[in-house]
Amino acid sequence: MTATERLAALKIDLGIVATAYDDRLAAYISTAEQEVNREGVSSDGTAAYDNLIIQYAAWMWRRRDSGEGMPRMLRYWLHNYKLDQLTADA
Repeated sequence: MTATERLAALKIDLGIVATAYDDRLAAYISTAEQEVNREGVSSDGTAAYDNLIIQYAAWMWRRRDSGEGMPRMLRYWLHNYKLDQLTADA
């Protein structure tokens, strides 16, 4: 998935149609990927990885107002992705 496609998917998830936030959302995507990588998950080029990044960025965007912790679904997805990559390397 290209950066433009990731941005479009994130905007759909967040219900944003304007372009005013594009630069900021792109920065959220970049930061989300860095954070996911810091958790020990690396890109495998799959749609699942791209969706993980998009969901992580969406959570980051939403929590700026709510302050909510990471949703269990996202933590579960991140954890399982990491385990899958660890077992594949073994």
